[in-house]
Amino acid sequence: MLKAIKPKARTIALYLCIPVIWYVFSVFVPLVTAVFYSFFEWKGGPNKTFIGIENYITLLKDGTFWQSFGHNIYLVVACIIGQVGIAFIFVLILNSKLVKLKGIHRTFGFFPSTISAVCIGFIGMMIYDYKRGILNWILEATGNGDKVQVWLNNPKLVMFLVAIPLIWQYIGYYMVILLSAIASVDTEIFESAEIDGASAFQKAIHITLPLIKNTLLVCITLCVAGNMKAFDHIYTMTEGGPGTSSMVMAMYGYKISFAQMNMGYGSAVSVGIFIVSLIVIGGSQKLVNWLMRDKGVE
Repeated sequence: MLKAIKPKARTIALYLCIPVIWYVFSVFVPLVTAVFYSFFEWKGGPNKTFIGIENYITLLKDGTFWQSFGHNIYLVVACIIGQVGIAFIFVLILNSKLVKLKGIHRTFGFFPSTISAVCIGFIGMMIYDYKRGILNWILEATGNGDKVQVWLNNPKLVMFLVAIPLIWQYIGYYMVILLSAIASVDTEIFESAEIDGASAFQKAIHITLPLIKNTLLVCITLCVAGNMKAFDHIYTMTEGGPGTSSMVMAMYGYKISFAQMNMGYGSAVSVGIFIVSLIVIGGSQKLVNWLMRDKGVE
């Protein structure tokens, strides 16, 4: 028998260099460039004026930025509950013996996550449209015409309304991830629990949840990271309006940098987004780990 040929260290290094170089030029270089420009007053032209940390001082006092940060946190909480939470419930249902054609359910559940976020935004606009929207049509058809309104112009409801299409889009995405985690669990564990008389709720909390805890933590991390940079579908639906009622951090940075052509302050906003996103992601991981330990999920 021929001995397996081990790849040379030089070949391994070459293959590793490709993703490292790609990461450096796609993530690290833009970040360092943004940090550099954040110390200047720069309108995008050839002239820049060094102003030190003045942009960051302005950022700390910028009410719109912190309002946008609050909207991102709202999306994070809503989507952890709506995306990962509902996905976990669907996984429990699909994992039961009563459900047939599981492959079809997985395929159709995952399909919305393949749709462009801009298309999801247009779908949301069609639902909430005042004249032709299906929501107002249902209200009128059921005799609730007095509740018809321009939904996306309501500052009190707009964040909830823009969160719904986003939640719908990624339920199937997290469902597939969690299904793959449960598929690796020995079925004898669940069968033994059934013999011992465990209810579906008890199996979900005391067996399924501890066994897929790490995968669930990955899902929550992906959910937090994704919603801290939410932009596309909200821009399509509301452009941050009415006023700044649905403004998120990425959209605020975009408008400062390109709509107002204030590249220096826009760079400071981008650095601020990066920093607060890291804090939120790290904090969410520690919080979830603490909650699971507190509830005895080990």
